[in-house]
Amino acid sequence: MTDSTAGPVETQSRARYLLDGRRVTLTDLLSAGLLTEGERLRFVRPRMGESHHATVTSRGWIRLADGEEFRSPSKAAMVAVGYGTFDGWEAWQVDDGRFLTQLRQELLDRAAEEAEPTEAEEARQTSLSPGERHARLKKARQAAEAGSPFTPTVQELLGWWGATGRGLVNEQIEAELANHSLITSPEFDKVPLTATVQLVRATEEDVEDIPLTGASAPLTASVGTSEEPESRETGLTVGTLPSALGGVVSVKPTATFEEVITLMVLHDFSQLPVLAGPHNLRGSVSWKSIARARHADPGAHLSQAIVDARDVRYDHDLIDVLPTLAEHDFVLVRDQRNAVAGIVTAADVAQAYGDLAGHFLLIGEMDRRLRQIIAGAFTLPEVAKLCDPKGERIASFGDMSVGDYKRVLENPDLWQQLGWPLDRKVFIDRLEEIRRIRNNVMHFNSSDPLPKDDVDKIRNLNKLLREYGE
Repeated sequence: MTDSTAGPVETQSRARYLLDGRRVTLTDLLSAGLLTEGERLRFVRPRMGESHHATVTSRGWIRLADGEEFRSPSKAAMVAVGYGTFDGWEAWQVDDGRFLTQLRQELLDRAAEEAEPTEAEEARQTSLSPGERHARLKKARQAAEAGSPFTPTVQELLGWWGATGRGLVNEQIEAELANHSLITSPEFDKVPLTATVQLVRATEEDVEDIPLTGASAPLTASVGTSEEPESRETGLTVGTLPSALGGVVSVKPTATFEEVITLMVLHDFSQLPVLAGPHNLRGSVSWKSIARARHADPGAHLSQAIVDARDVRYDHDLIDVLPTLAEHDFVLVRDQRNAVAGIVTAADVAQAYGDLAGHFLLIGEMDRRLRQIIAGAFTLPEVAKLCDPKGERIASFGDMSVGDYKRVLENPDLWQQLGWPLDRKVFIDRLEEIRRIRNNVMHFNSSDPLPKDDVDKIRNLNKLLREYGE
C-alpha cells in the first residue's frame, strides 16, 4: 500500500528504487524530504582536529566550500580532506547530528514498508518479499558491524532475490547491498555457486565522480557524470570454475621425490604446486620436470625439478587466461586474501565452455523449431501485423525474436489455427519462462551453468515442438 499522504515525487522515488534495484542517491533523499536544497553538511575528524563543510545542491550533489560539486558523498569527503578514502555516507552529517547513512536507512525503511514484489521478482517466485529482504540486509549490516558477518553460500544469497543463477539479477543485488553499505567477500559473481561469501562492510563507494567547478560547468551527461553507475557485463571469471577455489594439494620445497610421486599417483595429478606457505608460491613440479631433472642428474633433489608456475587472481577474466593455459596446461588461483586456493587446468576450461555450448545448442534448436512452425502455419503479413505493425523490423520470418513467437502464439485466433490439443495459457507461460532463460544465456548475462530444472524445461519444450510441429 502507498501512503495516500505521500507526495507524488516521494512515491515515485521510492517506487523507482524498488523497481530498478539501484543505489539510493542524495537526490532520492531530497525527493523524500529528508534533505533540503542548501542544507549544510559537515565532516568532522576529531582526532585530526579538523572539520569540513559543504551544502546540498538542488540536484542532490555536494558542494564543497571551494565550489566543487560531487555526486558521490565518498568522493566529496576524499577531496575535502585531500587524501585517503572514506565512506561518505558515514562521514557527512546534517545539522541535527544525523549522518547521511541514517537518512538513507530511514528512506529504505519507508520504502520497505510500502514495497510490493516487482514483476521480475514474482516471475522468479522469490521466497523473500522486498520487506523481508530489507530486514535481512539490516541484520546483515548489524552482524558485519559486530564483527560476525553473515556467511551464506552464493546460492543461498541469490535465493534472497529468488534467483537460482547469476546474471541480470546481479546489479540489483549489488545495489541493495550497497544501500546497506555491504559488499561480499569474495565477490559473489566471481566464485562458484557453492562458495561461501561474507557480507562485510563496504569501505567506500565504487562510483567515481568528476568534479564540476564554477557556474559554467556543463550539466550534460558525460563519461563519469551519470547519475547511475554503468552496468557491467558478467562473464566467466577464473573463480567461477569449481576447482579454482576448491583447495589445492601442494608440497613444500623440502619435499622428496617419493612424496611428490606418491601424491601425484594417488590423486592422478600431472603436476603439483610447491608452496612455502599459503601465500608463497615457489613454482611447481610435474612428471616432465621430474624426468628432466633426473635425466640430467640421477641424484637430483626436488629443488632441481621445480619450474615456474603461473598464478592469477580468482576475479581475472577467464578468456584472458586461455593463452597461458594453452602454453602451461594449468594456472594456480589466488583468492581475495592472495592465498593460493586452487588450480585450473585446460580440461576444466574445456568443460566450462562445453557446458555453455550445450546451452546454446538447446536454445538454438528451440528458436529454429518455433520459427519453422510459425512460418509453416501463418503468412508473413499475419505475423508482421502483430509483431511489427510499423513495418520497421520484420522483413522475413528470420527476423523474429522469441518475444515475437510469443506474441503470435498467444493470439487466440492464430493459436486455434494451429489445431494443437494443448492449453494455450500453460504453453505461453512456459514459453515466457524460457524466453527469460534464453535472454540470460544468449546475452552472456550469466556466468553459471543453467540449473538442471531450466535445462529440462528447454529440452521438454523442444520435445513438444518436435512432436506437434511435424
